[in-house]
Amino acid sequence: MKKILWALVLIGLLSCVNNTKKEEDLDFTEVEITYAEGFSIHRYEDFTKVIVHSPWQEAEKELVYILKNKEIKLPNSLVYDAMIDLPIEKLVTTSTTHIPSLIALNKLKKLVGFPNLDYISSEAAREYIAEGKIKELGKNEAINTEIVLELDPDVIFSFALEGQNKALNKLQESGIPIVYNGDWLEESALGKAEWVKFFGIFLGELDQSIKAFEDVEQSYQSLKDLAKTSSKKPSVIAGAMHQDRWYLPYGTSWQAQFFEDAHADYIYNHTQGKGSAAFAFETVLQDAKQAEFWISPGQYISYEQLRESNTHYQEFDAFQQKNIFTMARTTGETGGVLFYELGPNRPDLILKDLVKIFHPDLLTNEAFTFFKPLAFE
Repeated sequence: MKKILWALVLIGLLSCVNNTKKEEDLDFTEVEITYAEGFSIHRYEDFTKVIVHSPWQEAEKELVYILKNKEIKLPNSLVYDAMIDLPIEKLVTTSTTHIPSLIALNKLKKLVGFPNLDYISSEAAREYIAEGKIKELGKNEAINTEIVLELDPDVIFSFALEGQNKALNKLQESGIPIVYNGDWLEESALGKAEWVKFFGIFLGELDQSIKAFEDVEQSYQSLKDLAKTSSKKPSVIAGAMHQDRWYLPYGTSWQAQFFEDAHADYIYNHTQGKGSAAFAFETVLQDAKQAEFWISPGQYISYEQLRESNTHYQEFDAFQQKNIFTMARTTGETGGVLFYELGPNRPDLILKDLVKIFHPDLLTNEAFTFFKPLAFE
């Protein structure tokens, strides 16, 4: 009996010692993140720390998430924004860009709720919706908290423009961890895609997420190398008018990087900045009238729509030669644009489309994934 008591005392003492250890004294290994700048993963013996460096634009601090098995006791010195007990059995997400990661990791079945289901395009997710396995949560900026509380998810993956969402704050106060994902702030296409590792560590599929990303990276690099073999580097313009300004990607943007990697000459590759540049119509007409291709002309899906919105669009050579391509024609059954959902996870498929557009002789047997020619009617 005394031996049992002493054993219990010893276990208690060891537990206390573990709880009083300082985090800086603990050893960890860092998961390799090659392109993404927005997050880091530190793996300790008893827990994992995920750090989101830029959860939203101009965020003043990082967010720290601790992942652990339920029975693990953690050091009292740990400072974090949310703790998630593993394994995650049920989750809610609020961005369509998160869904391809769930599919790639074979974890879509864990998704139980999403705001505005019509935005979802993937066939696999639409099947789950039709079967009633993914519940409608209303609008992203005003999630139906009552339904979420009924679903009782283990975690909610979301994004924030400014870090304020009253509904999410209320849910967090109720005990549901909110995890903010900053993939949309990445400045490179492969950086966005590497966030699959973020979901991999949360969902217990880190190795599979690493493999999924490596496949995308290899495919992207192969397509980039293939494009360089072309002797032609066609000129290209992008964007369209919104109100009284033409919005198009800066030359330093991730969108413009696609044009460079597809071996095309982007008319505004000399511009620098984040987000979109805005020019007067006359400026763009003067600079890009002779551009051979025109990519992503806003929401327009036909030449007739372009003509009706502004008759001067017809003055561009790309309009006259019918070399305008849009991703707005590729939608799910309820109208969601597939590009916005799958594109960030699969930049190799975007690049494939662009290489096929600019250098059709290099990819004669490939079908388009996102882009289609603008319709004639």
